[in-house]
Parts: sequence; structure tokens; C-alpha cells
Amino acid sequence: MHDHHGHNHEAKASTNRMAVSATLHCLTGCAIGEIAGLALGTLFGLSTGVTILLAITLAFLFGFGLSARPLVRAGMRFMAALSIVAAADTLSIATMEIVDNGVMLLIPGAMHAGLSDPLFWVSLLVALAAAFVAAVPVNKYLLSRGKGHELLMRHRNHHHHH
Repeated sequence: MHDHHGHNHEAKASTNRMAVSATLHCLTGCAIGEIAGLALGTLFGLSTGVTILLAITLAFLFGFGLSARPLVRAGMRFMAALSIVAAADTLSIATMEIVDNGVMLLIPGAMHAGLSDPLFWVSLLVALAAAFVAAVPVNKYLLSRGKGHELLMRHRNHHHHH
């Protein structure tokens, strides 16, 4: 019974690593969408609600897009790739969006700071950092359930017999 202990620890470490890399991957897309949405909202003077809606929509688009890209490159049809990615990423993107928009709303003036205002960018960095921290356990949970990005990994390896 005791000799399995070391192996289990190894597996946990790799799950941690995968969770972090999956989260980073997804966060990159979210961050691009989030920044684009907030920037556009600020640029066009949209209301806070509309700006956040725009940011979330773009975050999902970019988040899914970045995650689906390697699958599509591996020869999957885009919609098929998207459905796997949507299943894997929705929870972590949703977590990140709730957290980072929440933080933006909590920081006084953050939503109304202009793009030339350092407050906007500092707030955004804080928000994205908080979102990242929040999403890692979510991704870890998904990985531990054998859902999420493990599906992607398995799928990807499947396609690499040239």
C-alpha cells in the first residue's frame, strides 16, 4: 500500500502543472478579450454594464479560439474542436470573468478610468491576477475529474500519427 504514495504525489504535481498551463492558456484568451472589451467600452463611452458584457463575450470568443486552435491545426473540424473546448473551458472562463469583472467593479473608478489612465491598467492587472488565482483550482478540479483539458490532450495525441 505504501509504495503507491510517491507515484500519487507525482501525478498531483503534473495535474498542478497542467492546471496552471491550461489556466494560463485560457487566461491569455480571456485577457485579450477582456482588455479588448473594456478598451472598446471605454473608447466608445459605453455604460459599465454594456462594457462588461462586451468584455465577457470577447473573453469567451478569444478563450475558446485560443484553446481550439491547436485542435483545428491537428485536423479537427472547427465546430468539433469548439464543442470540446467549450465543455472544457466554460467553467474556468466563467470563473475568470466573474472574478476579473468583479475586481474591476470593486476598485473605485476602475471602470471609468480612461485607457490613458494608469488606474485602468493597474486595475486590470490586479483583476486578471485575481482571476488566474481563482481559475487554477477550478481547472484542477476539472482535471481531477478527468474532464477539461485532459480531453484535449488525449484528443491531440490521437491525431499525431502522420
